[in-house]
Amino acid sequence: MMIERTDDLDACLAIRREVFIDEQGVPEAEEIDDLDAGAIHLLARDDQGRPMGTARLLVLDGTGKIGRVAVRKPARGTGLGAALIRASMDELCALPGITRLKLSAQTHVIPFYERFGFTAHGPEYDDGGIPHRDMTRDLT
Repeated sequence: MMIERTDDLDACLAIRREVFIDEQGVPEAEEIDDLDAGAIHLLARDDQGRPMGTARLLVLDGTGKIGRVAVRKPARGTGLGAALIRASMDELCALPGITRLKLSAQTHVIPFYERFGFTAHGPEYDDGGIPHRDMTRDLT
């Protein structure tokens, strides 16, 4: 799999639509928002060039936010999700002034993010009909 920055927002949105809207039932109005225009998008392609995974990166006041991490069913269990998190962290850590990473984790995958040094905090909340908790990792 090859993961790189992309301007192919259509490919990223197609993966997010498949995973979040079709599979998980997140309302489209909550999944597709105006933050996409100013975000860094990562796209993972398989050896045939087919889009298989994506992540959206945002930067605000020294914090890099990893979000909209989605992997299509055929690529699940291959390590692509972990590769997307590592690539997201590398992209954000390479930017000047980033001192903290943040993400909003579905509660059932908190242990996955803990493997990358993220710590859950704050109360559980509903996001798109799915329980989430905030997680952060200090870089200082």
